[in-house]
Amino acid sequence: MKVEDVASTEVVHVSVPGNREKALQLMKKEDVSVVPVVKNDTQKLVGILTRSDMITNPDEEQIAMLMTKDLIVCKMDDDISSVAEKMVTHNIRRVPVVNDDEELIGIVTSFDLVAQAISEMDIKDPVEDYMIKTIPATWDETPLNVAFEVMKFFGLKSVIGLNSNNKMTGILTETDFITESEIISERTEHSSSVGTEGDKWSWDSTSVLYIEKNRLKFTDKVVKDVASSKIVTANTKTKVSTCAEKMKALNVEQLPVLGIEGELVGLVRASDLIKALI
Repeated sequence: MKVEDVASTEVVHVSVPGNREKALQLMKKEDVSVVPVVKNDTQKLVGILTRSDMITNPDEEQIAMLMTKDLIVCKMDDDISSVAEKMVTHNIRRVPVVNDDEELIGIVTSFDLVAQAISEMDIKDPVEDYMIKTIPATWDETPLNVAFEVMKFFGLKSVIGLNSNNKMTGILTETDFITESEIISERTEHSSSVGTEGDKWSWDSTSVLYIEKNRLKFTDKVVKDVASSKIVTANTKTKVSTCAEKMKALNVEQLPVLGIEGELVGLVRASDLIKALI
């Protein structure tokens, strides 16, 4: 199967020069978390911008400074196994598709590979061979700002809510955090006094430095207020293709994995399942 069989050709993208606000508005409108970046008035691919880039760099406004310039790309006639290998090797979930002139003509995601390829195959390997066992979980009464830090600590795009009985109550994604937050600007004042050395009659002078920084501010909600409580799970013995079918049907990129007694033992993501193609 080739990239052209799974790639999207109607690609939501931004151009440079451009700013954060424009990119974020487009992402929200089109419900996407990544946009390729092209040079103004052309289709020449020059970068790729993610919501994570904007979250981790709240002080930067220009797309050119936020975007990733070291691009991993593919061609329409590439085999999907080679694209899956690129995603796994570079720990990315989306690869722009370019033509021979390096112009943007499409994009392929790990979810595309799962929904349009793996779900149609008969891969019988159990999910436990691919799931991650380091589970990003937190108490469902945790404030969103703390839960966000938990997710960042694990380096993942979601966090699972647990109640006081250690039972799973919901799952919260990076998209949910974005929806419940805003970037605000804060100004701090720093002053220092400088006098003339050895002159007791001299006047001290005071220099004042004002520093303005942006930060992400969350609503006062807790995890259970925002997390999706309609959770579909897999178990450790669920076949890879069956898991892919569930993801496709629900349009989700991750499923919690339960053990024999129904306990939470792992998380499987689209980016994990594509390893079955390599």
